[in-house]
Amino acid sequence: MNKMTVPEIMEMKKRGDKVVMVTAYDAGTARIVDDAGVDIILVGDSLGNVIQGMPNTLSVTVDEMVYHTKLVSRGAQNAHICADMPFMSYQLSTQEAVKNASRFIKESGAGSVKLETTEDFLDTIYEIQKIGIPVMGHIGLRPQDVHKMGGYKIQGRDKDDAQKLKELAKKAEDAGAYAIVIESIPRRLAAEITDSIRIPTIGIGAGPECDGQVLVINDLVGLSPEPMPKFVKKYANVRETMENATKDFISEVRQGTFPAEAHSYD
Repeated sequence: MNKMTVPEIMEMKKRGDKVVMVTAYDAGTARIVDDAGVDIILVGDSLGNVIQGMPNTLSVTVDEMVYHTKLVSRGAQNAHICADMPFMSYQLSTQEAVKNASRFIKESGAGSVKLETTEDFLDTIYEIQKIGIPVMGHIGLRPQDVHKMGGYKIQGRDKDDAQKLKELAKKAEDAGAYAIVIESIPRRLAAEITDSIRIPTIGIGAGPECDGQVLVINDLVGLSPEPMPKFVKKYANVRETMENATKDFISEVRQGTFPAEAHSYD
């Protein structure tokens, strides 16, 4: 199988094929989800929460994102790699945004970048994609605006806000975005947005009518601690498996039954 490309991702919407994106942060995990057959691996700035144990994503740096994207690129042979542009990597100026976006392509092996999208950053999307770097948009709940939004709240329930999100999605498409993440908005609104634009929508907490779905791998396999958001479905309970395995190891070490003859050298 060849590396998934941006044109192939866009073509999936035309065919009615659902896009599957999983967020991962290291080579080993990337290899697993790549072998499983995901279309896109997102290296999310959610590593601030998931890997670094921070309360939000705001402290994540460009250097950290480039590093983790490089790890994921080493592990994935087939999936398209999209890297999140972290807080303050694109907000200062379009020139700074282009410079930082180019680092992901030159240094980390990413095939595209994602940035949280408002009216203020439509020109940024345009300028980045103009130089040949594909851009994925991101509307609805924007974690980098957690303070402005007053927390992680559902967006677009108000009629005016819903209309603004529909207009923003279209403007992001017109600016050159190849796909757009829609996070934590009502299902009906996500369906309307999906039907109104030609590029794929990838939902997270936005219902099944989106053109694709994304989950963080730690949430998907049950490695994250409870409670988890309503939109998460645990397909396994790896956290419990790891905890029980560790308890068994502790018990056998203390009882002197590990290492046994089979685990020792003559």
